[in-house]
Amino acid sequence: MPFSASCGAPIDREALVSRHSPTLQAVDYDSPLTVGNGGFAFTADVTGLQSFPEAYHREGIPTETLSRWAWVRDENPAGVTLADANRDFTHPDGSVHGYPTISRSEAGQWLRRNPRIHPLGQVALDWQKPDGSAFARSDVHDLAQRLDLWRGVVESRYTLDGRAVSVTTACRPDEDTVLIRIESALVADGVLGVRLAFPAGHDLRVNHTPGYDWSRPDAHRSELVDATRIERRVADLTYRVNLSRPAAPVPGAPHTFLVRAEAGRRVLELAVNFARDKLSVTACDFELVARHWADFWRASAAADFSGSTDPLAAGFERRVVLSQYLTAVQLAGDVPPAESGLTCATWYGKHHTEMIWWHAAHFALWGHPELLARNLDWYVARLPEARAIAAGRGLGGARWAKMVGPELRESPGGNPLIVWNQPHPIYLAELLHRASPTPATLERYGALVQESAEALASMLWLDPARDRYVLGPPLWIAQEIYDQATSQNPGFELAYWRWSLQLAQTWRERRGLPREPRWDDIVRRLSHLPKKDGKYVALESHPDTWDNLASRHDHPSMLMSLGVLPATDFVDRATMDRTLDAVLRDWDWEEKIWGWDYPMIAMNAARLGRPGDAVEILLREGPNNRYTAAGHCPQRPASRVKRDPGPGQPRYDLATYLPANGAFLSAAALLLGGWDGASGEHPGLPADGTWSVRTEGWKTLP
Repeated sequence: MPFSASCGAPIDREALVSRHSPTLQAVDYDSPLTVGNGGFAFTADVTGLQSFPEAYHREGIPTETLSRWAWVRDENPAGVTLADANRDFTHPDGSVHGYPTISRSEAGQWLRRNPRIHPLGQVALDWQKPDGSAFARSDVHDLAQRLDLWRGVVESRYTLDGRAVSVTTACRPDEDTVLIRIESALVADGVLGVRLAFPAGHDLRVNHTPGYDWSRPDAHRSELVDATRIERRVADLTYRVNLSRPAAPVPGAPHTFLVRAEAGRRVLELAVNFARDKLSVTACDFELVARHWADFWRASAAADFSGSTDPLAAGFERRVVLSQYLTAVQLAGDVPPAESGLTCATWYGKHHTEMIWWHAAHFALWGHPELLARNLDWYVARLPEARAIAAGRGLGGARWAKMVGPELRESPGGNPLIVWNQPHPIYLAELLHRASPTPATLERYGALVQESAEALASMLWLDPARDRYVLGPPLWIAQEIYDQATSQNPGFELAYWRWSLQLAQTWRERRGLPREPRWDDIVRRLSHLPKKDGKYVALESHPDTWDNLASRHDHPSMLMSLGVLPATDFVDRATMDRTLDAVLRDWDWEEKIWGWDYPMIAMNAARLGRPGDAVEILLREGPNNRYTAAGHCPQRPASRVKRDPGPGQPRYDLATYLPANGAFLSAAALLLGGWDGASGEHPGLPADGTWSVRTEGWKTLP
């Protein structure tokens, strides 16, 4: 596929990235700084470590240490199974199938909470103050903290009791290892070091953004096996914390250990490795980290907005760079990511498969298809489980569960009835093929595309009265507000089914296989997109989008049929244009719209030839479209979703929301790099002379 690049001198990648390195001169609870390697992340407060966790959790964004391999599962004494959470639903053909949608029962709660992500531990600055009082945020003065994006290193400088402290923090790209360097006369005096502490887990009384559970010290084990190795056991999870320097238990403080420098040395270097198996910890090689990140940025697509006079341009460029960094450190692990990435826990850390497009599609568009491949390879590995789900529901192929841990087991609730996750592997495999159109790519993902498409086809029913294929009931459409037992023919899902089955046919032809006749029949006789009064509506069975104010919140999913998806003869542009006008005029933009909706709507506007609207929507200020100094996009302040959040409750329902960052990057790729058949350079930007943009390294979208 063609690259899109502006002419002129090459972009100075280091200058572009470095000018957006987050810099703090005061405590900002919304902007802790994260280092990571895609599947493991460590988030630091103003000290460069995790010294004030309660304040950051309560007032802004938590500081945690998380990995996509660390899952814990409670005992299941009642032997509950998914069938124990089933509710029967009637299909259009009259058949009845059970779906595990009962979430509030004992079985439903156990299945939702297990397995769940486990916090690996707290790594904090330990200061023995002269007056013996507790180390507090107010003790930190003269702060100068910076996340050097080009080198992947957090540099924190401040004074404690008038004495200078310098802390450097990084994460190895090849290991789940935090690198720490502390320099201060306080280190030489033996009063400043590192404290490691291990909670029992997260507080399960809080669903989203929970704090740590310190209340059950007897429920887990932290054993100093030798001077540099701590063995952790929590329920069925065992892992090791390997240190480059000796640690000592803190008397009277279970699960707590201290590391100090030798007497008289003013520098303390420490590598803290978290692993399922024992590793030999290496030295604090910050240069290895710096080389990795320089290579990352050089391989990335880039956009330089220098010289633009539009006031939105600088913020656009900054959001691009910070989102590239945050998604790279948090969204490419052994198990695809949770919506809060690796900063904090939401939905017990489980992966929501309908979000994988927003989480990972952009990697292929911004020069890092290998990070998308890490995510998609998990889907390939889970094909046996997906086949079993399909067979259990009378479907062909492989059916993708929605809210899952590492083994793809469904979590009860509305989740099993969400269907727009099903075509995502086909779309994402196509992005990887466009990045590398080789027989090896076809071989690697051919079965994934084929079996995902087989399930798509088998989920449809041919209505003899209309001679049309219909989708649902039961289903829960992308706009999650309609009755799941009666919903039929949602617009976006119909468009996605049709496009994906056509694409799956193309994959068969590339692999030398004949076309599937039933797929072609479905494309010919699929129900049309639902509309009313000259505008598209979300759902054929409940076409009240523009008649009922209560139906105009959550995701305006009818726009996704053009934007996320390319233009086809299935979508009428004039009707879609009127629909976009109605969304901009009449949608509930204050309370219910989410962080990925803004980029999705911008993609729709761009493909409709409305670049001014696209940019304005993408960067529009809104409750769920505000980005912090570190690049995060918190969602839903707690006061908006809880009548009485209560003391000690987190400020945000979702303190971080990585689908917003990933969606932003995909939308930016569309606006800047274009799509198949688009004319002109940067077709999603206004051609009014206010935008001066140089780009390098692009792949277009379909």
